[in-house]
Amino acid sequence: MATYAIGDIQGCYDELRRLLDHIEFDPATDKLWSVGDLVNRGPESLAVLRWLKALGEQAVVVLGNHDLHLLALAAGNHRRAKSHTMDDVLSAPDRDELLHWLRHRPLLHYSDHKRFAMIHAGLPPQWDLTLARACAAELELELRGPGYADFLHAIYGDLPDLWSDDLRGVDRLRFITNCFTRLRYCTANGRLLLHESAIPGSQPDHALPWYKVPGRASRETRILFGHWSTLGYAAEHNVWALDTGCVWGGSLTAVRICRKRPIKVYDLDCPGHRKPG
Repeated sequence: MATYAIGDIQGCYDELRRLLDHIEFDPATDKLWSVGDLVNRGPESLAVLRWLKALGEQAVVVLGNHDLHLLALAAGNHRRAKSHTMDDVLSAPDRDELLHWLRHRPLLHYSDHKRFAMIHAGLPPQWDLTLARACAAELELELRGPGYADFLHAIYGDLPDLWSDDLRGVDRLRFITNCFTRLRYCTANGRLLLHESAIPGSQPDHALPWYKVPGRASRETRILFGHWSTLGYAAEHNVWALDTGCVWGGSLTAVRICRKRPIKVYDLDCPGHRKPG
């Protein structure tokens, strides 16, 4: 039995299936981890959701920002409704089942057996694994509870941008959400720079990739993540970045997760369904 982790899919269903065929993924015995952003921008978000949901316990999916965007749209939050390619999901006969399944996916997955954590975007430097798991559980409880729609109406925003144990209510949940689903860069003291998306090496001096902040509390935890297509595949500082920009004409990447370290398996070249910018 093998366990594979795969980068951001974003509705690229054909590419997903071709990659899994290439690595001879067997859904009867193998497990598939996804770093999130299953939907949007690509042409077949509905097919991706249906296929992963059908995998049952063989699939481990963490939520990304585009997944939360879908949930917000379905809950009636149209603040950013102009540019998306998810009408197929929103009008599907099994929409409610799919959205219920998606809403119950975690923000962080940790395997004691594999000794790996998986998130979509990043962690602020103040969080160790224990605190990160606790914060993820807070947000998961909100998304799975009866008042989830109210939270999804308040989900967007960049503030607060600095962690404090004293954060409460929607402010606390929004900060947690932004870390798990949007974070790329922050300052040395952990202030989130959510609109900084420069190619690493071209960012302002005060902007550090979240995983390169000196002394970050999660540095001993091995972490798989996505979200950062301009970073591409990277394996450094005890993290593995898996978003290689399939929807933009890059590639779709899978790694086989082993107890010692992931092994890069295959990059599937993708034709691209959107043009960068």
